[in-house]
Amino acid sequence: MKNNQKKWLKAAAVRAVKTVAQTAVATIGTATVLGEVDVMMVVSASVLAGVLSLLTSVAGLPEVEEE
Repeated sequence: MKNNQKKWLKAAAVRAVKTVAQTAVATIGTATVLGEVDVMMVVSASVLAGVLSLLTSVAGLPEVEEE
């Protein structure tokens, strides 16, 4: 694996993990206000957000310069 690919993979993974965490916090907060936290809803929304983050990263990551 080339160095640039490793940089991209690491940057995309970091973004995806942050997105998953942010989505989980937002979903838990919203569900708490509504009165009930559904764990499956939190997990599925968070995983979907992570997948979407990775797919969005395919378009390019500013922190990974093209060689």
